Amino acid sequence: MRNVASHEPLAALVAAHDSKRGLLIAFEGPEGSGKTTQRRLLKTWLQSEGHDVVTSRWASSRLVKPLIKARKRLRVLTAEEYSLLHAIDFRHRLDTVILPALWAGKTVIADRYLFTALARDAARGLELDWLLHMYAPLVWPDLVVYFALDPLDSSRRVAATRAPRFYESGQDVTGLADPLTSYRQFIDRVITEYENLSVIFHFVKVDADQVVYRQHRQVRQIVQAVARRPWPEFSVEAISEWLARHPHLAG
Repeated sequence: MRNVASHEPLAALVAAHDSKRGLLIAFEGPEGSGKTTQRRLLKTWLQSEGHDVVTSRWASSRLVKPLIKARKRLRVLTAEEYSLLHAIDFRHRLDTVILPALWAGKTVIADRYLFTALARDAARGLELDWLLHMYAPLVWPDLVVYFALDPLDSSRRVAATRAPRFYESGQDVTGLADPLTSYRQFIDRVITEYENLSVIFHFVKVDADQVVYRQHRQVRQIVQAVARRPWPEFSVEAISEWLARHPHLAG
C-alpha cells in the first residue's frame, strides 16, 4: 500500500505548480487514421504560436524499445507479456520525457497514449480493470483526440502501403496465416474497444475520413478550446510519486 501521508507535501507542490505546467494532448486511433500527420501539423502550428512542444511516440523508449523489438521478432509474446512490456515502455517515457517536459511548462503531444494499450490489450482478451491497475497511478491527459475510422477503411489504408506486421495484425490471437485477413478481423475488435473507451473517458472525436486540412483545422479549434484537467484532482498521486523520485525538482 502506498504511503499517502508521505506525499502530502508533494501534493501541495503539485497543486501550486498546476498553473505553470504544460498541456498534455493525446492522439488516439487505429492505423491509417492520420494521427502522425496531424501530430506533426499541430506541433508546427503550436511552435509558430510560440509554444515549446515535445512529442512522444508509442513504444519509443530507448531503454525498452530494443527488448520489445527482439521479443516481437521471435513471435513468442503472450498477451500478458505484450501488455507488460508496453506498460514498462510507457512508464519509462512518462518518467523521463513526458513529465519533465510538462513540469517545465512545455506542451506534450503523445502520438498514442495509454489508451492504445487499453484498446489493443482488451482486444487480446485482457480485462480492462487489470490493465488500469497495471498503469496506475495514472497521469490523465488534458485532451484526448480520437481519430475515428471504420475498420474497413483502416485495412484499406494499411494495405495500400505495406503488409501489417505480426502483432499489429493480431495474428498472435487470430491464428490466421494471412496478415491482412488477420488485421481486418483484429482491427475490428480494437476499434470496438476504442469506441467503448471514447465513451468512458470522454475522447474528442475527429472524423478521420475528412481531408487532412479539415482535420487539422478542427484539431486546432479543439486545442484552442481545451479545458485543463487539474493535476490535484486527476493526477496528484502519479505526479507526487514522480516528484518523490526526483527530489531536486521538489526542492
